[in-house]
Amino acid sequence: MSRKRKKKRDDGHVDESWLLPYSDLLTLLLALFIVLFASSSVDEKKLSRMSSVFSEIFDGGTGVMENTSPTPVPSYNTKGIEGNANPAYLEDQQTLEEIRSTLDDYIAVNELESQFQTQLTEEGLLVTIRDSILFESGKAMIKPEYSNLAKDIGNLLKFEKPRQIVVTGHTDNVPINNAEFPSNWELSMMRALNFLKVLIDTNNLDPQLFSAKGYGENKPVASNDTAEGRSKNRRVEVLIQPLVLKDGTSVE
Repeated sequence: MSRKRKKKRDDGHVDESWLLPYSDLLTLLLALFIVLFASSSVDEKKLSRMSSVFSEIFDGGTGVMENTSPTPVPSYNTKGIEGNANPAYLEDQQTLEEIRSTLDDYIAVNELESQFQTQLTEEGLLVTIRDSILFESGKAMIKPEYSNLAKDIGNLLKFEKPRQIVVTGHTDNVPINNAEFPSNWELSMMRALNFLKVLIDTNNLDPQLFSAKGYGENKPVASNDTAEGRSKNRRVEVLIQPLVLKDGTSVE
């Protein structure tokens, strides 16, 4: 009896078993790229995006990544330096950054870039306003045409979680001595107080959350030797304070 020749199996199906390790390799390369990208210049928004992408990779992936716990992402402070910042602090800093973005949108829409500046500092979110848009020279009452601007700013200071806000007045070093203000110190203090009153009165804000200070010419941000420098020094600052300190302590 002749032996039947064994038929070679050929169903036309291409072996795709190599695709699984290949896709895992691509996933690993993507994760590496994200880490390298973030570590080059980390800020809170970038860190949040990185965390979101990692969640998708590790929680929704397959193959060798499946059911694998990700390597802990190192924490960073707001200046992009690796550290052990408290999660509550980082979350609060992210909220301040979102508040800053809202203020920047208002500034851009109203074309106020030359008069307004926002900056996230160690003490909180600092909003700087040139005095020329609020006051006449040597005066402390807000110009009537800009009263709505002060009202709008006050409306932007309504937060889901109330924050302490400090309004500070500054001047240049040109002496003032008139019947109303014997020195720059009194002028800066009254400007801060008048601006604070408008913020509170036009928006029904809680006065307990606000305080006012005046430094006169004693805390310049530029040289008083030039007109441009003196213009920068004449300003009102609104400091929106954090709710959580770096060590995780809540601000009362």
